[in-house]
Amino acid sequence: YSKETCFLSIFQSDILICRFKKTILCLETSCFMWFICKCRELESLTIPMQWHSSLVDDITAKSYKVESRITSRFCHTTVKSSVVNSGPNAQSIGFNVQIPKQAFITNFTMNVNGITFVGSVKEKTVARNLYAQARARGKAAGLVRYRTDMETFKTEVHVPPGSKIEFELHYQEMMQRKLGFYEHSLYLQPGRLVPQFQVDVYIYEPNGIASVETPNTLGEHFSGMAKLTSSKDKAHVVFKPSLQQQRKCENCTTSAIDGIFTVRYDVLRDSNAGELHVSDGHFVHFFAPANLSPLPKNIVFVIDVSGSMWGVKMKQTVEAMQTILDDLTMDDYFSIVDFNHNVRCWSEELVPGSTIQVAEAKKYIQNIKPNGGTNINEALMRAVQMLVKASNQGMIDPRSVSMIMLVSDGDPTVGEIKLSAIQKNVKKVMREEFSLFSLGIGFDVDYDFLERIAMENRGVAQRIYTSHDASDQIRRFYSQVSSPLLRKITVQFPEDSVSDVTQNHFDKYFSGSELVVAGKVLPSESTTLNSFTTASADRLDLSLQTEADYLELDAALAQQQHAFTGFARQMWAYITVNQLLSERLSMAPTAGQKRKITQRILTLAVEHQFVTPLTALLVESEEAKERLLADSPNDPKQGCCAGRTPVQMVHSIPPWVQMTTPAPPSHAERPLPDHITIVENDPHFIVHLPKSNMDICFNIDSEPGHILNLVSDPGAGVVVNGQLVGSKRVGVEEKEKEKVNTYFGTVSVFYQPDGISYISKVHGFLFEPHAMIPVCFRVKVSIVKDSKVMVTVDDKITVMVLLHRVWKKHPTHVDFLGLYIPNNNQYSSQAHGLIGQFGQEPEVRVFNLHEGADPLKKEATMEVKGNKLVVTRGWQKDYRRDQKRGSDVFCWFIHNSGKGFIDGHYTNYIVPRLDSFLPLPL
Repeated sequence: YSKETCFLSIFQSDILICRFKKTILCLETSCFMWFICKCRELESLTIPMQWHSSLVDDITAKSYKVESRITSRFCHTTVKSSVVNSGPNAQSIGFNVQIPKQAFITNFTMNVNGITFVGSVKEKTVARNLYAQARARGKAAGLVRYRTDMETFKTEVHVPPGSKIEFELHYQEMMQRKLGFYEHSLYLQPGRLVPQFQVDVYIYEPNGIASVETPNTLGEHFSGMAKLTSSKDKAHVVFKPSLQQQRKCENCTTSAIDGIFTVRYDVLRDSNAGELHVSDGHFVHFFAPANLSPLPKNIVFVIDVSGSMWGVKMKQTVEAMQTILDDLTMDDYFSIVDFNHNVRCWSEELVPGSTIQVAEAKKYIQNIKPNGGTNINEALMRAVQMLVKASNQGMIDPRSVSMIMLVSDGDPTVGEIKLSAIQKNVKKVMREEFSLFSLGIGFDVDYDFLERIAMENRGVAQRIYTSHDASDQIRRFYSQVSSPLLRKITVQFPEDSVSDVTQNHFDKYFSGSELVVAGKVLPSESTTLNSFTTASADRLDLSLQTEADYLELDAALAQQQHAFTGFARQMWAYITVNQLLSERLSMAPTAGQKRKITQRILTLAVEHQFVTPLTALLVESEEAKERLLADSPNDPKQGCCAGRTPVQMVHSIPPWVQMTTPAPPSHAERPLPDHITIVENDPHFIVHLPKSNMDICFNIDSEPGHILNLVSDPGAGVVVNGQLVGSKRVGVEEKEKEKVNTYFGTVSVFYQPDGISYISKVHGFLFEPHAMIPVCFRVKVSIVKDSKVMVTVDDKITVMVLLHRVWKKHPTHVDFLGLYIPNNNQYSSQAHGLIGQFGQEPEVRVFNLHEGADPLKKEATMEVKGNKLVVTRGWQKDYRRDQKRGSDVFCWFIHNSGKGFIDGHYTNYIVPRLDSFLPLPL
């Protein structure tokens, strides 16, 4: 027979059906899928293992290697295996790999007896047509099944005896931060013993790795076998069990490797402003602030109690709800809606999460008896109405987060049963400030519907597998969304600096998670890219800024042996495609919009080689004589970000903060004042007196460790204190001979009504809550990474702290902080402190100007507060415009630590703690 006639294999998703009715002779045994075989009939056979064949004992595994390269949270994984048909007969050999559902396959190659099949991603219709042409011409055309519901990649090849087959699969994914860490999971199921078995995970994080671990998820059999080496910014995990170590028992011939291999890590974050990485003409901005108080939440639990939930599903849901309800606090408001064919409310109104109410709710949950049908539409309508009513009645704190958590296992069977109509109904009544989270229990649930309805309403969905730990899965999901820290987050960039930016407005940020924005960098004369982030927290508004050098990261990547150099480009495409897939599924786009979105997805997926619901991987042999097709379902299973919601800027930088980098378009340029009260260097005070139009300077010669009170205003509830640090000491002899210079190393702004300290240090910025009582929103904080921090209290009192970095190897100098305080601060009549006392400007007269000991510095006499002082004309520095060189501020210098100009002696301003008010009177 000709080789065209000798095509014998039909590939299906789970079952290989291969029937031979007569003896067939193939003269070209080197070709793919043509062989000499004996006449016999094989019945249907399914073998669930990584490599499987129709003759189980006649396949020899040579090697199985997995390598993951994670760079800046983006991962490229390669799975390679090599097997030999060691039996006397031809047989089909399968290659199955489970991959994370959020991953995109980017390539698959196969080598069969020297014939190489190479993959390329094409538009699905194009790939299918080419595949069909091969089938029509009688060419070899195997089908590669990519079943996303099971996250399994499968392929099978029929080969003659002695054949050697090598498989190689590539896929990419972005690491998702959940509960404070990133988790990389590899599904290892070789199905048999492998002489060369090895897993390598390389991690490179430019800002540094905070922690990395390899929890023993493969079982006690492999305890301690994963080896970890790490440095500041790199980590390498290797898992390489020997042939003997792979055995289930000492004399077993089966492998104990069957499960998930996990690497868990987190990165160092030196600022709440986030990380900005620029590489290969693209940027990625990571935002994961910490040290913030959780926002109060209003939550309605909507629980399916239909008959299909009977048994284990209901038991595990009840167990999870018992723990979830215990997590509620007095600041939270909640209720429960349970539904089958009817809808019931435990409470018609939201109630506080008090101990009594939680106990009553737990009793109610415990007594639920599943039965009847499923009326999802009415249950969700009732939940939304409950939140709307509470909002209209003023029960909901405008700073709180409102959400609905739906738990269901099936399709609607009562009331409105059309899924698209339910989506439309929910979206119509949901307010912009509400979010919907969906939990789908079991395999029979319509997870696509639950995912769509969640994503359309600023939430996410999670499938819960009905195993022994289903209640833990529910609790873990709730933990991810139970601590909202920020609302209305916006990330912006200077105009004409970037393009094709992914979603940059986010409704909420949850503790332990991370927000990611990516885009392309436009050509510019500048060498740095700036980002500006604004957000609303529990008791303050945030305005944050960070920057990144265009070339620095690429230079660092070039030095890394195992880094993924194209990470930024691929991550931008990965995020963009996922967001477009989400938009395409939304009910909002018109037919025309949907076509445009579809075309954009196709263009990006083909350019970046992603197998998506709209593309396929065509695997061809040399000269395209044989073809395989890697296909995927029509509906995606990948999770995606919440929908885009326009958010207004919540806080702009005031005019007296003189920006050294361009602000985004929403920050209007305004005239900058020439004079302001300043504390700089070791420490030099420059007090501006507006009425006299005069600047007065003095130094404070105190000791390292002393805390000086700068502003103490009991009437406004504000205190500003600074703690001194000393310069480096060269040696003991110098220490005895010379006085040590002192600088401000820590500055604290304490707001007594909220009980919160906003502490700036040379090593970072901290929020330190002294109490957890919700109050009015009175504090705004703006942070520019590695540059400045600004705190505004009640729109009346503002303090800016400027960070000065020095050469780390300098023999004496240290990093220090400068303070800039505008003269229009509205202090109360009780304000005092080294700076606060000048809120009430004293009368000052300067006369008797004459030559001083230094011909460049004149001297004069100053009358102030009943004192006559000898003053010297000099200058100090203002570093707002130029942080390196500064600009000169000419002033009258008062000697002896400001004696005669300040009230009392400077030692009267030394306080015991950073939150201490100044004792009065002095």
